[in-house]
Amino acid sequence: MMRFADTDPVERRYLLLGLLRGSLMSVLLMVAYYTLPLDRGLDGATAAGLVAGLVAFAAMVVWQINSIAGSDRPRLRAFEALSVSVPFLLLLFAATYFLIARDRAESFTESLTRTDALYFTLTVFSTVGFGDITPRTETARIVTMIQMTVNLVAVGVIARVVLGAVQLGLQRRSTPADPDPGEPNTPPDALRPEA
Repeated sequence: MMRFADTDPVERRYLLLGLLRGSLMSVLLMVAYYTLPLDRGLDGATAAGLVAGLVAFAAMVVWQINSIAGSDRPRLRAFEALSVSVPFLLLLFAATYFLIARDRAESFTESLTRTDALYFTLTVFSTVGFGDITPRTETARIVTMIQMTVNLVAVGVIARVVLGAVQLGLQRRSTPADPDPGEPNTPPDALRPEA
């Protein structure tokens, strides 16, 4: 196994920048979660916001998969993609749970702060489910079921597709480029007819 110190300095620089970018995006998403004004009531706009967020998540994943497959450094690009998409998904559900709990205190077994909502989201995502916070109302249970379903898709299908995109990117990098289809095939000198 190659050690980090043995890698090419240019590759080390790309790796460090990629790790920094991915980490920075995760931190920015977390800061946004804790600072955005989540003072709306629970209404149709909240549900529309969740649906719009899930559509944005799906679009982001599709864009990231294409980006990974076409990247010169697909593994690094996959790390960056996952460091944005997974926190985005988790924070989207945490914000939804927080809004539900603010609107209807009886929705969960205890009142939820932003941190409590994030904690509940992570226990559902990791399938740990300690049982200390549970959804009580139908709305809270429906959103939790939606998160469970999205989690299964995100962990299973998306992880497989991201790995496939990394493999495709690595294959693309290792195979020589095909000749331009617009140029005529030129035979090697030994096969050209003499003039």
